[in-house]
Amino acid sequence: MKSDSNGYMPRLADKELATRLARASTVLIEGPKACGKTATAKRMARSEVCFDVDANARQAVSIDPQPLLEGDTPRLFDEWQIVPEIWNHVRRASDQRSGKGKFILTGSAAPTDDIVRHSGAGRISRLRMRTMSLFEQDHANGKVSLGDLLSGATISATDPGLTISDIVELICRGGWPGTIGDSLNQAMGFARDYIDELRRTDVGSVEGVRHDPAKVLRLMQSLARNIATEVKLTTLARDVSGTGENVQARTVAGYMEALRKLFVVEELPPFSPHLRSKSRLLQAAKQQFADPSVAVAAIRSNPGQLRADLEYLGFLFESMVVRDLRIYAAPHDAELSHYRDNTGLEVDAVIQTAAGAWLPVEVKLGNSESIIDAAASTLLKFKSRVDTAKMGEPANLLLVTATGYAYRRPDGVTVAPIGSLGP
Repeated sequence: MKSDSNGYMPRLADKELATRLARASTVLIEGPKACGKTATAKRMARSEVCFDVDANARQAVSIDPQPLLEGDTPRLFDEWQIVPEIWNHVRRASDQRSGKGKFILTGSAAPTDDIVRHSGAGRISRLRMRTMSLFEQDHANGKVSLGDLLSGATISATDPGLTISDIVELICRGGWPGTIGDSLNQAMGFARDYIDELRRTDVGSVEGVRHDPAKVLRLMQSLARNIATEVKLTTLARDVSGTGENVQARTVAGYMEALRKLFVVEELPPFSPHLRSKSRLLQAAKQQFADPSVAVAAIRSNPGQLRADLEYLGFLFESMVVRDLRIYAAPHDAELSHYRDNTGLEVDAVIQTAAGAWLPVEVKLGNSESIIDAAASTLLKFKSRVDTAKMGEPANLLLVTATGYAYRRPDGVTVAPIGSLGP
């Protein structure tokens, strides 16, 4: 997706924001800092209030908020969580004024005090933004459409040309809009600075309690080492403790909650299908960062080290694929989960639409015949365990690889490289 004349690179969220403004009076855009929420919102907004830089606006909310609510619509309240009281004023104005698309709120953190947040049901539509997918960065050509896969289409596409070295660089660089066009070293420096600000300032501000930046960093390093896994809280607490100190699990749980409120950590929940077999589902979530570059920055790794550790690189690749699939799934009203049962059968992701279509996904860094055969076997075994009389047949069975061509195997499994994927 090429940038426009103003240098803005279009986002898949642009269309989704327009759709939500057409059906709701207010849209709340949430996501991690620096993912592009404000830039996207400003393209639709006709007036704005920026709470992070306007001290007068912050004071006005408690003294006389009415003038803040006046202005051309949609009216943007940027970083609304800094003055969470604005929520109820926007909610009330949404009730009192006719029409749709009156307000846009953007937030990089859930507010500390949820007491002020009365329900916005029926008034406020939530839009989750993430960092940029490879398709949005123009590193994927989108010839394999997730929408087509969800509709059951048979696809094929030529090799998009990405190499393993390209994949490693894209993981380290991340999908931050502000680093598009920067050198790799600059982009990686941005991610390290991002981590530093999170641990020193942001975690404490969102939780409103004292925190130890060193412990937050150790937690993020542990999450990075266990990326795309169902890591236990006790494991995280042990890693945070280090030597000579015993950090309680409840302390780590508090830090984790802060990272979730900052949208830096996003869990991949378990999939709960109807099963034919007597297998028992395991209900732990996988832990993912908002962007794989956060994991790389937390452990201060680099492309050379990642290429030397293909097993860990595989987990980071899975994390990047999950990020992209979440972005591609949103326009189709679909969400992601993962599957694991007590027999050891695991499926990296399952995409399911609100209408009931579902698509299991395996992710593999390599694309050798043996790797692809093993992944296809996993997908077919998973399909055999799902009660399709209740769930319906899967729309497709998808294996995402780092490189190669896109095609459908004779057994019905679709193989597609990440560089071919799109919405």
